[in-house]
Amino acid sequence: MEMAESLIKQGKAYVDDTPKEQMRSERMDGVESKRRNSTVEENLSLWKEMVNGTKRGTECCVRGKLDMQDPNKSLRDPVYYRCNPDPHHRVGSKYKVYPTYDFACPFVDALEGVTHALRSSEYHDRNAQYYRILQDMGLRRVEIYEFSRLNMVYTVLSKRKLLWFVQNNMVEDWTDARFPTVQGIVRRGLKIEALIQFILEQGASKNLNLMEWDKLWTINKKIVDPVCGRHTAVLKDKRVLLTLTNGPEEPFVRILPRHKKHEGAGKKATTFANRIWLEYADASVVSVGEEVTLMDWGNAIIREIKTDDGTVTQLVGELHLEGSVKMTKLKLTWLSDIEDLVSLSLVDFDYLINKKKLEEDEDFLDNLNPCTRREALALGDPNMRNVKKGEVIQLERKGYYRCDVPFIRSSKPIMLFAIPDGRQKSTSIGA
Repeated sequence: MEMAESLIKQGKAYVDDTPKEQMRSERMDGVESKRRNSTVEENLSLWKEMVNGTKRGTECCVRGKLDMQDPNKSLRDPVYYRCNPDPHHRVGSKYKVYPTYDFACPFVDALEGVTHALRSSEYHDRNAQYYRILQDMGLRRVEIYEFSRLNMVYTVLSKRKLLWFVQNNMVEDWTDARFPTVQGIVRRGLKIEALIQFILEQGASKNLNLMEWDKLWTINKKIVDPVCGRHTAVLKDKRVLLTLTNGPEEPFVRILPRHKKHEGAGKKATTFANRIWLEYADASVVSVGEEVTLMDWGNAIIREIKTDDGTVTQLVGELHLEGSVKMTKLKLTWLSDIEDLVSLSLVDFDYLINKKKLEEDEDFLDNLNPCTRREALALGDPNMRNVKKGEVIQLERKGYYRCDVPFIRSSKPIMLFAIPDGRQKSTSIGA
């Protein structure tokens, strides 16, 4: 406030009561305000009205007296201070006037000893204004170092646009796994280490970058894959029973590692039985007489395929544990047909907009993706009762998942969010 008053006294700033729309029009056309050449006394009198938050004061603002003819419109007498008598959320009613960014940034940077102000390149046209204001203030020069904003494909990063999704219930809230907020992508399954590594790899580039999400998710996979526990699931509505004629008469349990190469992932109890569930997608491609590998068990030979109107309904086979797993084409995940399998809800996400890059004149509302969340019910191995909220696991042959809602009771499914791995069609987080 002292600096603003000092500039008024030096004739480098003036108080203007031109209506907002008229002021905007005059700045565009290079027309000087009728108040531009008011006396210092007149300006100080109106400044006092602003400081006191009077009705007259609320009609005024302080403008820098720069150059109304400059082709760079940011130098056409920008606003330095506005009057706002409403209480502030931190300082209450202590102040009735507040500086604009244009005025505050150069002043605070110089005052606090900043040597280089890092600013995104969208402010490039305002750099001349920044230097001119510093010069008028008589403060030391602060160098501006520009960098380009990070833009992601199929994504809007504008908080105003993201707010629209929240207010219109297109997402749960700001932590929704489809959002490009830090909380959103972490909820989707991204590790903070991956985000930091990704950002450091970008550097402070001045080129306008449109980045793919795949690179970020590939880094993330390298972090989670070596340590996350492995589990098994089959889709509830798309499963087929395989009866093993020479399978164990009574189910038995083996303790196996949750991750074959990482002891820290712990152990899991796997039940072996003569009736096991397979994914329909697997059951529909086997043939009679074919030898397949049941993962973590051994080989089996398919002896009979029962169908109903072309749809596979049941398989019959026999274990052939002495068979070589190297000779089989199909390596199948399976679950024993037992009562304590857990219910799962597997959730996959897609981008909130369906265009890779929105041009300046394009409205994101015209490019909304109609389907951004898909949910499939599945059955999982009983060990998944112990998976904690936020834990990342791998469902064998399905992909990586983050647990959003852990096991609470049998009637409520565990909710798992699919994590992109950088290889599949990137169903990113991207809003």
